[in-house]
Order: sequence, then structure tokens, then C-alpha cells
Amino acid sequence: MTAPQAVRTAVDAAYRDEWGQVVATLIGLTGDWDLAEDCAQDAFAAALATWERDGVPARPGAWLTTTARHRATDRLRRDATGAAKLRQLAVLERDPAQPPAQEIPDERLRLIFTCCHPALPFPARVALTLRTLAGLSTGEIAKAFLTAEPTMAQRLVRAKRKIVEAGIPYRVPPAELLPHRLTAVLAVLYLIFNEGYDEEDGRRALAAEGIHLARTLVRLMPAEPEARGLLALMLLLEARRASRTDGGVLVTLENQDRSRWDRALIDEGLATLDQALAARRSGPYQVQAAIAACHATAPDAAATDWPQIAALYAGLMRLAPSPVVALNRAVAVAMADGIPAGLALVDELTESGELDGYYLLPATRADLLRRDGRLAEAATSYEEALGLAPTDAERRYLAGRLTEL
Repeated sequence: MTAPQAVRTAVDAAYRDEWGQVVATLIGLTGDWDLAEDCAQDAFAAALATWERDGVPARPGAWLTTTARHRATDRLRRDATGAAKLRQLAVLERDPAQPPAQEIPDERLRLIFTCCHPALPFPARVALTLRTLAGLSTGEIAKAFLTAEPTMAQRLVRAKRKIVEAGIPYRVPPAELLPHRLTAVLAVLYLIFNEGYDEEDGRRALAAEGIHLARTLVRLMPAEPEARGLLALMLLLEARRASRTDGGVLVTLENQDRSRWDRALIDEGLATLDQALAARRSGPYQVQAAIAACHATAPDAAATDWPQIAALYAGLMRLAPSPVVALNRAVAVAMADGIPAGLALVDELTESGELDGYYLLPATRADLLRRDGRLAEAATSYEEALGLAPTDAERRYLAGRLTEL
């Protein structure tokens, strides 16, 4: 590896590990989200040139935080025309002090709880946390929320504006307020995990980070069954990772080599789910984990308990209704009650327009049509899905299905 490549690798690693901390530090000092992100970006850009010349520092996070802080100070000196700017400058020019020890044992989790302020609308709360602390782009967050990128950009702008106008403080909540922020924190952790679940995007470390944070959250809040439900879901999904692709082609669940599934993760996931269910306070992550458990415990695809999965999806629709859950339920209904019953539900979703642009809608319809022997209609739907698929592995799979037809 050449020196410039080694530096870029170091900067990329620092971005994954330190972005959230750098931005959060500046937000905590100045209360200005845009200034914090701009100066953090400047610091990472500076690292590319400076580290190539001087070498990678022993503590990259400290170097980046100091550099970003200096950039913020310079910006405020140039722009300080009002009392608020002068106060920000005064704070930045004080000697940095280490924050007092907090009850939340993990720094990243502490920052997520801090960012998930209940005064913000739930979607904006989650999206802003993903943008600020996980370093996800606006496009990546929009994809996770099944919305257009400009729409998501507007949500983020409105959320930041509300923080400023309402004077919402950026501080770690006390222990008694953590449950009020738990739902948003769980959503953030699951989206972090999902962003790293795709092997092609180079962000696999995010899946491991999501699991680590979920484990920490369970230790922090052992009486919260949904935290255990989320951890169980992550473990059961992660257990299947090795069999999800073959030669760069997506492998569907029914065709995966189950001997490659990680039995230790499955056993841990099942035990964690049992602990969550013992509390008898059902929630959407526990239900999703129960669905994953049905797949994990089936010795082969033919033995899958589809009626149970369909019933679980019906329960999930009551707890957390969404068009994606409805699409998954349609598949389960098709497998449990017959293809026509599932196709009818898919057609209802298509007519509603709620999943327009979501490649799994035409892909699901294509698969059900193929199973029903309606090959010409299936080919049309596969072509539509192929034009919408977001990754090469998914496109190769769809192209293969289309070739078979």
C-alpha cells in the first residue's frame, strides 16, 4: 500500500470511528449543528494533506477534534457580529475540559441518547442522529426512510432550525429520562445495523457497531424488553450473513446454504428473544425477532412455518404499520394461503402508490407471478425491479431470474 493510500485508509477509519464524536463535541460547545458539521468536514479534509506530510497521529480523534475546534474558532472570529456568535467564540476559546463521567457506559450510545431529543418529530429525530453521529449521507438516510433525498434534506434543515429557535439543549439526559428517548434510539441502532448489513457498500463495520451498541443498551436498560428484542433480531439476521451472496449475486432466503449459518449467533439470538418475551410486553422488534427465529429454526425452506410467520406479520401491522411490513406480510400470506391471496395484497400496495420506486415491490410481484406460472407478467415486473435495484448483488440476482424466464 502506497503512502497516500495508507493515509486515505487511516482517514476513512477515523471517519467511521470519530465523526460522531467530533461533531458532537462542537455541537455541545456551540449549539450550532451546521457549523459543527462544516468544521468537522474541514478537519477530515485537512487530515488527508497533513497526515501524509507529518504521519498519522497517535490519537486521530483528538487531532481531528482540535483541528475542527480551531476551524470553528476561526469561522466565528470572522463572522462574530452578534451576541450569540460571541458567546460561541468565548466557549471555544476556553481550554477544553473533559466532560464529567456519565451513567451511559459507551460514548457513541451516550451521544445517540443526547441527539434523540423528544422535542423533535420522531422521523427527524432519527434522521438527524444518523446524519450527525453515524455520518450517513442524506441520500443514505432518505433510502432508509423510503423518501426522496430533497425531502429528507428539508426535514434535516427544519429539525436543525427547530433546535435553534426552541433553544433545545444538547446535553446527555439523566437516567430517569432515558426511557422517553428509547424508541428513537432503537430505531437509530437498527438503521445503523442495516446500513452495514449490505456487504457491497464497504460499511460492514456498521453492522458490528449496531450489535455492540445494542448489547450495551441491554446492559444499560435490562428491564426494557424491546432492547433485547432488537439485539435478538440483529443476531439472528447477522447469523445468515455468510450465505446472503454467492459470487457477488444475492441469494434469497429459501436458497441459502443453511449449513453456513452461524449457529452460535442463532443460539444467542434465540436465548435473547426468550428473555425479552418473558417480560410479556410485546413490541415491534420482538415480533420481528420472532419472525427471524421462525426462519432460523427451520431445518430447510420447506419446513418454514409460514402460517406462524403470517400471523406474526399481522401482529406487527397492528404494532407498527408500514407499507414495507405490509409487503412482507403479503409474501407470508402467499406462502401460507396460496399465491393468489398474496398477489391480491401486493396489488393493493401497488395501487396505493406508497411503495413507488421501492424495488422490492415489483421484485416481490415478479416472484409470486413466476411461482403462479404467469411468466410473461413476471418478466415485466423483473424488468421494473431491475431498473430500481440499488446494489450490484441485487441487480445480478434479478437479471438471472429474468434470463431464466
